[in-house]
Amino acid sequence: MESVMKPIRIMKNDREEEDGGEPLSPMSRLFHKPDSNVYIIAMLGFAAPINPEVVKHHFAHTFAKHPRFSSLQVVDEKHGGELRRVKTEVNIDNHVIIPRLDPNMDSPDKFVEDYVSNLSKTTISMSIPLWDFHVLEVKTSEAEATAVLRVHHSIGDGISLMSLLLSCSRQVSDPESLPTIPTARKSNRSKKNNESLLGFLRFLLIKLGLLVLLCWNTGVDVVMFVLTFFFLNDTENPLKAQKLGPSARRFVHTTLSFDDVKLVKNAMAVTVNDVLVGVTQAALSRYLNRKYGMCRDENDDGSRVKNNLPKNIRFRASYVVNTRPFSKIQTFEDMIKEGSKAKWGNHISSILFPFTIALRDDPLDYVRDAKLHSDRKKASLEAKCTYFMARLLLKFYPTMTCGFPTQTSICYSNLPGPREQVSFCGYPLAFIAPSCFGQPNALFVHVVSYVNKIKIILAVDETMIPDPQQLCDDFQISLKLIKDATP
Repeated sequence: MESVMKPIRIMKNDREEEDGGEPLSPMSRLFHKPDSNVYIIAMLGFAAPINPEVVKHHFAHTFAKHPRFSSLQVVDEKHGGELRRVKTEVNIDNHVIIPRLDPNMDSPDKFVEDYVSNLSKTTISMSIPLWDFHVLEVKTSEAEATAVLRVHHSIGDGISLMSLLLSCSRQVSDPESLPTIPTARKSNRSKKNNESLLGFLRFLLIKLGLLVLLCWNTGVDVVMFVLTFFFLNDTENPLKAQKLGPSARRFVHTTLSFDDVKLVKNAMAVTVNDVLVGVTQAALSRYLNRKYGMCRDENDDGSRVKNNLPKNIRFRASYVVNTRPFSKIQTFEDMIKEGSKAKWGNHISSILFPFTIALRDDPLDYVRDAKLHSDRKKASLEAKCTYFMARLLLKFYPTMTCGFPTQTSICYSNLPGPREQVSFCGYPLAFIAPSCFGQPNALFVHVVSYVNKIKIILAVDETMIPDPQQLCDDFQISLKLIKDATP
């Protein structure tokens, strides 16, 4: 991968461009570090065959007009070598790639998987805007055609790109309407307790207690984050990267039933995210137990097997969170309008989220553990503090080589998708499967919702995880066991 960026001069009308462009934010510069040169990659499965020329025309009138997708990232020698965005002309043929494929290939699914994996072995030239879109006209088990969007993470985060993607999409059931995504609801707390003096005092005491809890949790979390940054490692395990540095990734994904997830959620009075984290903990426990047991498998019916897991494993995820107050889809025209209030960029942070790695007699304990840790993290400002510390560190230590915590075992992220089926470029989407590559962690788990499905996408380092499909199966079995145990 490219780790050194040479200065580039922008010419316009045979004269050097006077406009120095917009400087990259500290968080965007973070994704250009040699050991965390990160790209977002999104696999889009279409429910119908697509016309590549229609796709090319669509991108020429949407993505190619977006300020961040029509700008070069150049090194400004006049300002200490900082990276800046400079507007340029976009040649759509450099960005929309349509390879010639054999329609009678033996294994289309394997071909698409290999194709996407090979994209993680290359980078996009700094002489053009850092994105491309690959159209694969081949039918797979899940889609009539597949497209792959690859974007350098410095252009924006997952929420930004999902917002842009959906701003160019429309509901299949209502072609004039933008897609909708779930947003956090504000709680409607009763004000009856404040009508009397006693109720008001009780309200103040509760608020004071919550404030003390918030300060305590934040202080503990920040100290743990600093200790982890310097030396506090997770327990060595088969999923934890032994060496720093990015490597090629293989991307596999599996589909869970959203209805099954909501059934568990409603029965246990937890959130959808609590259930999904619980399922992830259960799946990783199954997988690691097999690895520690040297090929000893578990029974699919959940019957008791030998516990090969070491006790008290410290296993944490670098949990990527959105720091925006809410997510909202805007029209494409509003997004590219000058002075737009669209919250574009890298407004993300990470928290240290402890995962329970153990074999539970009651599968629901995985969900209970997830809720316990999730509620604890909600009563903390860890994400905002780590975001501030990252900006501060980049300002005073710009030569920092890695932007991802490498002492944790895995990375984890979830992303809300549209509630209804949508069409992109005029063609209905069967699935959306985003992920990342370029980070040093051996396993990155992405979770995204779409209509009545949940996609689990695994980005794995094959030298450490040679059997990612087995881990996908563990997710399926874990959700089934948790659902069957639900009262």
